[in-house]
Amino acid sequence: MQSAKPAASTDTAQIILDKSIPLFARSGYAGVSMRDIAKAVGISGAALYHHYPDKQSLYIAAMGYAFSDMAKSIQSTLDFKGTPEERLVRFTTSFTEQMAGAPDFRALLQRELLDGDEERLKLLADKVFVEPFKAMKELAQEMALDCDPHLLAISMAGLILFHFETESIRRYLPGGLKKHNNPKVIAQHVVRLLTGVTGK
Repeated sequence: MQSAKPAASTDTAQIILDKSIPLFARSGYAGVSMRDIAKAVGISGAALYHHYPDKQSLYIAAMGYAFSDMAKSIQSTLDFKGTPEERLVRFTTSFTEQMAGAPDFRALLQRELLDGDEERLKLLADKVFVEPFKAMKELAQEMALDCDPHLLAISMAGLILFHFETESIRRYLPGGLKKHNNPKVIAQHVVRLLTGVTGK
C-alpha cells in the first residue's frame, strides 16, 4: 500500500498532495495538468517535478495519501480480536464514517472506475488497495465459508459506497429520509444485510 508519507518529507511535498487531491477529484486524471498543480501549490513546474517525476507518480501518491488513514483504520478494525460479526460491525462503522467524510476520495475512485484506464487501475489496486482488501477478504472467509470471499469482500465495501454514490438521487425516491444519510444508520443497515445473508 502507498505510504501515508509524501514522496519527499517536506512541507512542499505535503502541500502538493493536499492541493492535487481536490483537483483530481473535480476534473479527473486527464483534466489536470502538472502546470495546474504547480499553479495551485504556488511553485514552479521544475519544483513540482523535483518531487514527482511525472503526473502518474503524483496521482498514485495522491490516491495513496487520500486513502492512507482509511487503510490504517480498516486494518485496525479488522485486526481487532473478536468474533467475525464483532469485527464486521467495527469495520462497517469505521469505513462508513470515513467514507462520509471523504467526498474527494469517493470522487477520485468513481472517476477511475469510469475512466477504466487499465494501467492506472492496476497500479491503484497494487499500491493502494491490496492490503486492506486482503484483510477484508480474510474476514469474509471467516464470516461465510460457503460464500465466495472475494465477492463478499467487494460487497462489504460496495454496499457502503453505493449509499454515498446515490445520495443525490435517493432523496427524491419514495421513502427517502434525511436519516438515511447518517453514517450510523447506513452502517447498521449494511451489517444487518451482511449478517442476514451469511446466516449469522
